[in-house]
Amino acid sequence: MKDVLTKTREPTQVLDSLADFVLQEEALLFPQGQSTTVEEVDISGRNIPRFTNEFWTAKQRRGHSLHEISYRACYKSQLPQFFISLLTQEADVVYDPFMGRGTTLLEAALMGRAPAGNDANPLARILIEPRLDPPRIDEIKSRLHQVRWRAVARADIDLSMFYSPPTESMIVVLKDYLDRRRNSGAEDTVDKWIRMVATNRLTGHSAGFFSVYTLPPNQAVTQESQRKINAQRNQHPPDRNVPGIIMRKSKSLLRNLTASESESLKKASARVQYFCQDAGEQIPLPADSINLVVTSPPFLDTVQYAKDNWLRCWFNNIDAESVAHRITTARDIGAWSEVMRRVLIEVKRLIAPGAWIAWEVGEVRKGTVLLDEIIAPIGLAVGLECHAIVVNRQTFTKTANCWGIRNNRAGTNTNRIVLFRKPAW
Repeated sequence: MKDVLTKTREPTQVLDSLADFVLQEEALLFPQGQSTTVEEVDISGRNIPRFTNEFWTAKQRRGHSLHEISYRACYKSQLPQFFISLLTQEADVVYDPFMGRGTTLLEAALMGRAPAGNDANPLARILIEPRLDPPRIDEIKSRLHQVRWRAVARADIDLSMFYSPPTESMIVVLKDYLDRRRNSGAEDTVDKWIRMVATNRLTGHSAGFFSVYTLPPNQAVTQESQRKINAQRNQHPPDRNVPGIIMRKSKSLLRNLTASESESLKKASARVQYFCQDAGEQIPLPADSINLVVTSPPFLDTVQYAKDNWLRCWFNNIDAESVAHRITTARDIGAWSEVMRRVLIEVKRLIAPGAWIAWEVGEVRKGTVLLDEIIAPIGLAVGLECHAIVVNRQTFTKTANCWGIRNNRAGTNTNRIVLFRKPAW
C-alpha cells in the first residue's frame, strides 16, 4: 500500500467523498458509538477512500434462519443485505458469479429482487435452490415417511469412521431413494429440500449431525484423519436418527419465514437463473441486464473446496476431482489476478451502465497480502470506476475459534469490499 493518509472521524460527521454513494444511509455506515477510520489509498494513481469499521455484526444467527446452511468461507448475510438495500430497488437483478451456498441469491430473493448466480461447483445449486422454494413442514414429514428406513444398505466407500452401521444404512437408503426420484423425473421441491438438508447434516461436531464428532460442517476430513480423531477422543460413531435430524434442521431453517417472505421467495424462484461454469467465460445472460453484483471469489488457494466437500460430492454423485479442476485455487497473485481480470471483464459486460459491483476479498498469507489492493487496479484496468473500499473489521465466532486462531492474527479477519461502478455511458 502506498501513500496512506489515516485519520479518524466520529459517527456524527459527514464524509463528502461518499456523499454520492452511501451517506443517505449514515446510520448503516456508522454504527452507534464507533468511529470510522478513513484512509486514502493510492490505486493506480487515484486516491481511493478506504473506510474501516464494524459495519455489520459477525455474530452467528443474526440473519434470516434460511441462511443457516454451512459452507466453507461464506460471508454473513448482512454483507449482501447492506449493499442490496443501498444500491437496488425492488425487482432489480442481483448477480453473484461465485455464489457458493447462495447467500447473495437468498438475501436478494427475501428482499424482493431477482437473483441470478453462477458457481463452478454443482453443489452450490443443490444448497440454494430448495431455499428459494421451501416446502411446508408437513410435506417434508410426509415424504420422509415414504423412505424405507428399515432396509439394510452399505455405502460403496468406507464410511465406518463417521457412521455406525445403522446410521450408514439410513444415509445410503436415503441417497438411493433421492437418486431414484431424480433419475425417474419425479424429483420435486420436497426431494430437493431433503437432499439439501441431508447434504448439510452429513458431518459435524454435535448430535445434530449424522456423524460422530468431527470438524465443523463446512468441511469433511479424510477417512484417515477421522480415524485419528476417533482414536484421540476415544470415540465411536453413535446411532443417529437420520429422518429426525432432517426434520429438526428443517424446522430450524424455516422458523423465521413469514408469509410475505414466502411470497417473495415464490416470485424469486420463478425467475431465478442458475449457471455452473467458469465465471470468466460468457454467461448466457444479456449484456447490461444486471443491476448489482455482490460476490466473493476464492482467496488464492486458502480454501480447498473440492477436498472439503468430498463427502457431500459422494452423497450427490458428483465427481470431486472434476470439481477440483474447475474451481479457482490459484497459488500466486499473478495467476489469481489473471482469473479475476477475466471475470471482471465478463461482469462489466453483464451489468447495466451506472450499476454497482461489491467485490468482497480479504487478507491472506497471514495478513501480508491485502487483496483489495490487488483487485482494485484490475477493475480500473478493465474500464470500471473504483469509488471506495469498505473494510468490515470483525471478531471471529464459532468456526474460526475451533482452529485456535486468535482474532486479527491469522486467517481472514476482515471483509474488504471494493466498490466498482460501470460508467454510465
